[in-house]
Amino acid sequence: MTEYDVIVVGGGPIGSVAARYAAINGSKTLILEDHAFIGSPVGCTGLLSTRAVSECEIGPSDSSILNSVRGAFIHPMQGDCLPVDGKKTKAYVVSRKIFDRKLAAKALEEDVDLWLNSRVTGIERSQNKQKVSVVRSGEKQVLKAKVVIGADGVRSQIAKWSGLGNVIEVLPGIQAEVPYQSDDTNFVELFLGSQVPGFFGWTVPVNESISRVGMAVDPKYGMPAHRVLENLLTKNKHVASRYSAGKLDLVMGGIPLGPLEKTYSDGVIIVGDAAGQVKPTSGGGIYTGAVCAKIAGEIAAKAAEQENSSASFLSEYDRQWRAKLGKELAMGMRIHRFAAGLKDKEIDELIGSMNNSTILDTITRYGDMDHPSILIKKMLHPSKSVHMLKIFRAFAKAVL
Repeated sequence: MTEYDVIVVGGGPIGSVAARYAAINGSKTLILEDHAFIGSPVGCTGLLSTRAVSECEIGPSDSSILNSVRGAFIHPMQGDCLPVDGKKTKAYVVSRKIFDRKLAAKALEEDVDLWLNSRVTGIERSQNKQKVSVVRSGEKQVLKAKVVIGADGVRSQIAKWSGLGNVIEVLPGIQAEVPYQSDDTNFVELFLGSQVPGFFGWTVPVNESISRVGMAVDPKYGMPAHRVLENLLTKNKHVASRYSAGKLDLVMGGIPLGPLEKTYSDGVIIVGDAAGQVKPTSGGGIYTGAVCAKIAGEIAAKAAEQENSSASFLSEYDRQWRAKLGKELAMGMRIHRFAAGLKDKEIDELIGSMNNSTILDTITRYGDMDHPSILIKKMLHPSKSVHMLKIFRAFAKAVL
């Protein structure tokens, strides 16, 4: 029976960051990864804010970074495109395979152990420690840990087995890397309205001739994600005119909306997608997940050192991450609910009213992928556009 201070279940970027910070703080740490390779299969757009890359301690010149983006072209159902120019790099397009492996390598540099092909089949609390049952390359093993960190994704088994449950609302997403002639590789494109019901579609330029085209959709509309993607590729005039037939790659995943009510129990901490620590406005989870993963690693290491992995001790993790991100995620959820409830005509009116120099200057100045509430509060001032008064009133009522 092998024993560790901290076992992290899940070798994605959030698991690697959590494991690294547990090790930095003195814990003997192991990552258990179900798959045979780190970074595969990919389940993410690969568009990371500059803050997310920095939070993961990856440099802007890293080999995982394929392109930089400074703004977005926002397309309503009808009417003119809204050009949003951040004037400087706001995000990076990354190879998630390379990016994830870099983070795993950084964890290994801190003497973290990594087991691939290792599927966790159960956890059990025993004598103030967690017994972790694992099937490693077909062989059953039992490990012990003072603390288990569940970074095992949106359908987390660790959260479920610990009695914390799973995120209830999950938006299915799908993305294809395709031949696509971008108008400007410095800008992503966003598509709103009933063509992508409940969320939005996107094109993310890898280079001049290849983009990642994807979307997420609310299941309540009864439209399969793959069908919505095909419609976006072939029936949206803007996209279809730039898309050449064929797909170079296809990835699928789920976007959790709203964090778990509780992200800890005796001997267990839940982090990342498993905890619902994802921005509801964009579906991005690397920045928020990395912030929480560092806290998780530090608290887990402290619990191991003090031989106290009780729920009351580990509750400090929950308190700290909510103090940093809780209000922003709650605001993001209200923004998402409001936007998802708009009709096409209302979206078109909103986008049209924003297409003036005063509003665009405000967006450039205050726009922040990771903290959208900053911009929203500035935009809610009715003087920004007389034409938006009704929507501003409804929006203020919904999110404040």
